[in-house]
Amino acid sequence: MTKTNNRLGKGLGALIPDADMYSKKAKTVEEAVKTGAIAEIEIEKIETNPYQPRAVFDEEALKELAQSIQELGIIQPITVRRLDNSDEKFQLISGERRLRAAKLAGLKKIPAFVRDANDQEMLEFALVENIQRENLNSIEIAITFQRLIDECELTQEQLSERTGKGRSSIANYLRLLKLPAEIQAGVRANRITMGHAKVLASIPDKHNQLNVFYKILSAGLSVKKTSELVDSILHPTEEKDRPKITLPTDFVNYKNEIARKLKTKVDIKLDKKGKKGKLIINFDDKDLLRKIINAIEEED
Repeated sequence: MTKTNNRLGKGLGALIPDADMYSKKAKTVEEAVKTGAIAEIEIEKIETNPYQPRAVFDEEALKELAQSIQELGIIQPITVRRLDNSDEKFQLISGERRLRAAKLAGLKKIPAFVRDANDQEMLEFALVENIQRENLNSIEIAITFQRLIDECELTQEQLSERTGKGRSSIANYLRLLKLPAEIQAGVRANRITMGHAKVLASIPDKHNQLNVFYKILSAGLSVKKTSELVDSILHPTEEKDRPKITLPTDFVNYKNEIARKLKTKVDIKLDKKGKKGKLIINFDDKDLLRKIINAIEEED
């Protein structure tokens, strides 16, 4: 195995600008806290972050990152906080993918920025830094925004300032959390895009949201086609704008006779020419449907 324990981004100058900022190493954790320099922390002393918004980690991607770490070292340090002002116990603020991959790569130590933070600051650090640095899916980002609002008491304007995302973008993410669970799961699994989800969120009722969602999956609708479908649902042609066709007397008689024999409501819809149409027989349940079928069979 390549020795990477003491390497911080082998050849970083050729990979990213201003790489020197990542090479300033502190001799002690205390120095790292005071100066903002990097400390080498033993991985076994770092506990995971209870505020981590990411729920699922791609194992294949972790293996690829571990391979990269073996070859290049840790390009971007993680961020931790000291627990009880101790140099023996730390808690992860951000960088869980890097920490997991470093373990897979066999590292014993990992470069880290070290902060002293209370639980409230810890939560805000973790959530804001994950939004900025991690490849979260749209639902995870939305959940993170909501937690910042609920638990850190931040306004959308403050969220915009801290994360660099526009207020309208933040509002769009938050709307995703009002979608049915099936749709949110679809976003998490990349079955639909953020664009699809935004269109679905514009539908006022859950029933139509789910109908359109399953239509997207079955027909492979693009965001544009989905938008057109939703527009047709939200703005249907008004019945009053359609020309009304009066049933001729003989058709009215037919309708009434069929309704009397079947003991249910019957309607006849004619086309514009009044020659072709549909016979509509209504039923409320299976039993009535069975009776209607029996009545028709008796006529045969």
